[in-house]
Amino acid sequence: MPTLTQMERPTDRQDELKAPKDRIRLLEIPTHRFVMIDGQGPPLPEAFEARMPGLYGIAYGLRFALKARGIAERVGPLEGLWWTTDGSRDLDAIFARKDDGTWRWTLMIVLPPQASDDEIEQHLSIARAKVDPAIADDLRTEMFAEGPAAQLMHLGPYSEERPTIERLHAQIDEAGCRPVGRHHELYLGDPRRSAPERLRTIIRQPVVDIRSSRSS
Repeated sequence: MPTLTQMERPTDRQDELKAPKDRIRLLEIPTHRFVMIDGQGPPLPEAFEARMPGLYGIAYGLRFALKARGIAERVGPLEGLWWTTDGSRDLDAIFARKDDGTWRWTLMIVLPPQASDDEIEQHLSIARAKVDPAIADDLRTEMFAEGPAAQLMHLGPYSEERPTIERLHAQIDEAGCRPVGRHHELYLGDPRRSAPERLRTIIRQPVVDIRSSRSS
């Protein structure tokens, strides 16, 4: 089982998006600039779909702007941060919840580092016009520094993630770490085009070394 002393530093974004199915990968996640938008309540399709034009509007706008400058960049996967207002990490309690008003989430996509501030502001303004005015101001860009994290690959429907999450947390404990921060999912598959059993999702959890946190 890897430990924080065996933390990997990804060589690039594609390396960062590699995750095994059975054994955690411990990574020092670099800081990225994201386009983000918030939401609350259960992950209903209509809530996600209302936010997609804004997120992908800026992501693809920047892709084509960079292409015009001779820079080839792919649009990264959709990602999500998940938490509850009471901070619970009890999986039994979390998975038993329906719409009790405590769910919070942030959907986000990494922006290309070659994009200038002016290009980002221009395409952010365009993207805000593509979503409901009630959520347009929530669409924003932020630098996000995640730091040390453990991740595993989940294969299959989103509704069947729990065993992967349990395995992730058990191996985090075995590695002498504890979870901190927000549950993070990176959606490498497209549920509109892939069969549920073929979907690939990276389950990521920021961590700290238990020994370091106890001595501090």
